[in-house]
Order: sequence, then structure tokens, then C-alpha cells
Amino acid sequence: MSPEMIAALQAQIQPVLPEDTMAEAGRKVLLDQFVKMLHHESGSRSGEDIEDVHDMRVATRRMRSALGLLEDYYKPKLVRVYRRQLRKIARALGAVRDLDVLIADLKQFQTTLNDTQKVDLQAVIDRLDEERAQLRSDLVRLLDKGEYRRFVEDFGDFLTKSGVGVKSQNGDMRPSQVRHVLPALLYSHLGAVRAYDGVLEDADDTTLHALRIEFKRLRYAVSLFADVLGSSVKDFIKAIKGMQDHLGRMQDIVTAQAVLNPMVSELSDGQGETLQLYLDKIEAERQALRQQIGHLWKQFNAKTVQKQLATAVAGL
Repeated sequence: MSPEMIAALQAQIQPVLPEDTMAEAGRKVLLDQFVKMLHHESGSRSGEDIEDVHDMRVATRRMRSALGLLEDYYKPKLVRVYRRQLRKIARALGAVRDLDVLIADLKQFQTTLNDTQKVDLQAVIDRLDEERAQLRSDLVRLLDKGEYRRFVEDFGDFLTKSGVGVKSQNGDMRPSQVRHVLPALLYSHLGAVRAYDGVLEDADDTTLHALRIEFKRLRYAVSLFADVLGSSVKDFIKAIKGMQDHLGRMQDIVTAQAVLNPMVSELSDGQGETLQLYLDKIEAERQALRQQIGHLWKQFNAKTVQKQLATAVAGL
């Protein structure tokens, strides 16, 4: 999309108000994230800065999450179509992002090695870089398709026209404004997070990844409506991010292990031994991170942290 079209969309971004209907509030938060996605499209294509792929992916994930939160307020077919398109984009971005993270981490580890080991590890990095280049080509092909362009046009139209795609309420007196709906919505997501309390001590990687996803959904729900939640919610978001980042690093390690473990036996002796040094290092890191989860969980559930959300909700 041209810079002029992005600028035209950005000019229409408005803050969410407590009196907004959830449908129109959703339109506002979606437009904000849509513009962010489009801003990072060019950089995601070029790969000059790996953070463009990350930021574009985050924007698509937030839009998918928002559509999930708001599906009761829009026509179901419309939501399905938009979520499906966003899922395709997010998957293509995610494939590139996983290798961006892994390659960057390998390069950082490479600086700690001797010259021979650096050469050995470079062979691994080059192999992954070739795979990343192919995945970026796949991403660019997706973004070049007419299907993607039509989605951008249709979604932009939907987000800038009040009332479009809204499900009829037919005089129903169910809560529909942000100030009516948001408190229950946020506490529902908080409940989904805190439900892990009884299984956290012995949780495996799959369970911890699922918990990370619930934290992410809670963070998105709070962040998307930060306009109406006041300044106290910033510290609550920070607490969520701390847990999410911690669990995210653990998942990055699990992903790296899944990619790299099969490679060890395929490499020459020196290359395999050097790669194993990296694998040993990240496994030790994963174990250390695992030991810290209980402490971080206790901090997140502390009354002082939970009061920050309560204060924000009370302001509605």
C-alpha cells in the first residue's frame, strides 16, 4: 500500500471512548493495528530490520485477538473472512520471525567462541539463512497476491465506515458500550490465566506455552482498550509483559531445540560439536527460567498488581 493511503487511514484513527459501542470501539482499535501492520509491510519484505517482521506479526495477532473478542458484535461471515486472511499473514510472518530470533541468538553466541568454532557455527547460520530467505520469498509472494491486496482494501473500508458489518441488536438491552462490557471481558481473560495456578508447579512445555498464549490474550485485551483504562493500567500491562516475555523466551528455546537437534548428526564432527555447545547453553538457560516461574507467578498475582487492574476498571 502506498504511503499516501497509509497516511489517509492513519488520519482517521480516533481514541476509544467509554460510551462507544463495542462494535465501534473495535473498529477504532482494529484501525490502529491495521495501520501499524501496513507501516511494517515494506520492511518485512526487505528484511533489512528484523523488527519489522516482529511488529507486523504483532499487529496481525492483535487484530485476530480483537476480532475474537468482538465477534458477537459483527456479522459472523465477515469476522471469519478477516480472521482467515490475518491468520495466513501471521503464519507467513511467524515462519520468518522464528528464524530471525534463532539466527540472531546464534550470532550472539558466536561472539563467545574461538575462531575455529566461529567458522563451524557459521555453517549452521548460513544454512538457516538460506531457509529464511526462502520463507521470506514465500511471504513476499503472499503479500504480492491479489487476494492480499483485496483484503487490505476491503478491511480498510470496513474499518473506516461506521456501522458497516455490525450485527443488528434488534432493541436488545444487553450491555453494548465499552464501559458496560469491558470489565467482565477483562476479568474473564484474567480468570483464564489464573486457572493455571493448580498445574504450574509441574507444568510441561506444552502447558507453559498454553499459559503464555493466555497471558498474550489478556495483554492484548487490556492494551487494545488502554485509552479508556487510565494510567494505572500501564503497570499492570508491564506485569503481564514480564510473564509473557519470560515464557516467550522459554518457547523460543523449545523452538530452537526442535530445529537444531536433528541437525547435529547431519553436520561434520566440528560443526556438530559446536552446535551442541549452543544447545547445552540454551537448555541450561531454559532450566534456569523454569525455576523462576513460581516467583514471577507469585509477583503477578500479588494484591498490589491486581489492584492496578481493579483501579483501571473502576474508572469506567
